[in-house]
Amino acid sequence: MLTALFDQLSHFYSGFNVFQYITLRAILGVLTALAIALLVGPWMIRKLAELKFGQQVRTDGPQTHLSKSGTPTMGGALILVAIAASTLLWGNLANHYVWVVLLVTLAFGVVGWMDDWLKISKKNSKGLPARWKYFWQSVIGLTAAVYLYASAQTPAETSLLVPMLKDVLIPLGFGYVVLTYFVIVGTSNAVNLTDGLDGLAILPTVLVAGALAVFAYLTGNIKFAEYLGIPYVAGVGELVVFCAAIVGAGLGFLWFNTYPAQVFMGDVGALALGAALGTVAVMVRQEIVLFIMGGIFVLETVSVMLQVASFKLTGKRIFRMAPIHHHFELKGWPEPKVIVRFWIITVILVLIGLATLKVR
Repeated sequence: MLTALFDQLSHFYSGFNVFQYITLRAILGVLTALAIALLVGPWMIRKLAELKFGQQVRTDGPQTHLSKSGTPTMGGALILVAIAASTLLWGNLANHYVWVVLLVTLAFGVVGWMDDWLKISKKNSKGLPARWKYFWQSVIGLTAAVYLYASAQTPAETSLLVPMLKDVLIPLGFGYVVLTYFVIVGTSNAVNLTDGLDGLAILPTVLVAGALAVFAYLTGNIKFAEYLGIPYVAGVGELVVFCAAIVGAGLGFLWFNTYPAQVFMGDVGALALGAALGTVAVMVRQEIVLFIMGGIFVLETVSVMLQVASFKLTGKRIFRMAPIHHHFELKGWPEPKVIVRFWIITVILVLIGLATLKVR
């Protein structure tokens, strides 16, 4: 929005051309989203408390979590407001990638909102039936996948990039739609499973979003892309602003969500943020690197899958409780220790992911 305005003003004063630089708008995007989250956060938390939008805690979980019952939830709406406002202000709204990722994020947020609302209104932790949640996630994910496939301009946009191997692009054809669908929906659910402790999901999300911003910038710059041996995708550089908005909004939310949390993001935030990361990764052709950098999300998801499979096949559990962060809690790790150690692991994995740019 402001980009178009400054473009017009540049005809009268050339200094406004500085706002055409993606890097400057990304910085402004971070600061704007952060400011919105910090300013609106206290008001939103009070309103959620007044409306009695409190967290419903599982009685079969760690006993230390029972004291969290009633803590305001659906705080993810704060994140989405900050992301949307910042992106609309500083993003290039003529860029279709910006609209696709923003709409996918908000659509998944609506699904999460319905899930949270049912949990609160029915006073239980089940929420939206799994089949309906998965159905709407699938509709949104497939719609985005088909659109991106149909609008692709070059073969590189629908080929699988294998990191650490120079010039290796595997043509996927319509398989691109299948891959995109699983990346978006899978990442959405993975982040949602990780969101079980105060601040556990939001900082890894911020770190991965920041790294994806680097990939977006390089992939959208023809010179850097050629130098690094990665496919050039025209227009994806604008996703830097969107990723920057996630970073700012996430850090602002963490201010209130850090242990002991004043507010939880709920599914409205977790499902949306996961979908956002998956969509950006697909657009910048870094699905495999997302798998690496989001290793904590993958670990949480795999722990649930293994637990369910083991119990159904043998009647025994592998972990004391899944997702795996609860396993460590039940082993006696204090909640802050689990959170910070998972953060540290994510920092390492993100650095490994970024290193794939040069290791070829």
